[in-house]
Amino acid sequence: MTPALGIDLARGQVLDALRGSGRFLLVTHEHPDGDALGSLIGLHGVLTALGKDAAMFLAADELPLPSEYRFLALGPTVSEPPADLAERVIVFLDCGNVDRTPSGEARRDGALVLNIDHHHDNTLFGDVDLVVPEASCTAEIVWELMGELGVAPTPEVAEALYVGLVTDTGKFMYENTTPRAHAMAADLIAAGVDVHAVYRHLYEGIPAAKLRLLGRALERMDRYDDGGLTIVVIDGSDFDAAGATEEHTEGIVDHLRAVEGTRVAALARERCEPGGEGRMKVSLRSADGLVDVSAIARAAGGGGHRQAAGFTTEMSADELVAFLREQIDAQS
Repeated sequence: MTPALGIDLARGQVLDALRGSGRFLLVTHEHPDGDALGSLIGLHGVLTALGKDAAMFLAADELPLPSEYRFLALGPTVSEPPADLAERVIVFLDCGNVDRTPSGEARRDGALVLNIDHHHDNTLFGDVDLVVPEASCTAEIVWELMGELGVAPTPEVAEALYVGLVTDTGKFMYENTTPRAHAMAADLIAAGVDVHAVYRHLYEGIPAAKLRLLGRALERMDRYDDGGLTIVVIDGSDFDAAGATEEHTEGIVDHLRAVEGTRVAALARERCEPGGEGRMKVSLRSADGLVDVSAIARAAGGGGHRQAAGFTTEMSADELVAFLREQIDAQS
């Protein structure tokens, strides 16, 4: 690992690598969200426009994508590192760290690793670390690189980057919604994004199973410390009763965040996939903007943003509640 570079220097080195190299492997974090997918698809489109050989890596168990993202023009992906991995530049997008990725093999083989991200707690694992915490999303950084490279966005690239922008800014409601974010939106809309169609794909056409799961989740809501912590724990019986899967939990924590008086909202759900038994995935949201939930997540081995973060744990539900209350109190 090299020391963190200044953003301008890192940006220049990333641009040099994107211009000068011929083959790339693009990687994002597990359980990719809108920004992860938007950045991945967006940069792949940019590199394709430049005549590069760029492969997108997604683990086999990440496919098919969650229903709200299946409209994206994902294109071909690989689920195993290619045989010529050592000859490719590895580009990590929206990855705060490199757990459960091909990075270890890539580094052993001597491949150049570019780390492009906006998480303020990024572990700076790349040979070049272009980490811009002020950016609204990683898709914004890709959009800026695209401009520097002189590539005009196709409608498909514009749509993917717009998805990254709109999801990571909470439909332009979070504090990371900057003038730059709106300038990016205007540019992408001018390139052909159908804003209403994207909204419909992301936030409407809700599967009935998702709505049933939301109903069960809201019935399970608990509040602690005068509502400072609002939490729901979902177990396998809830998924079974609703006919739902983990992808249907998307957005539930935002309902909890909106409850009056909430400082931190938490959604914990039992991991149902093989190997996930006895573990819970926890999503956190800071409702008052004062509690840094990324610090709470890091204390449990996870990470994220000040207002949105998460981790996986083997704690029981009672242990989790005690941990979260203690962590919130420590920031009071």
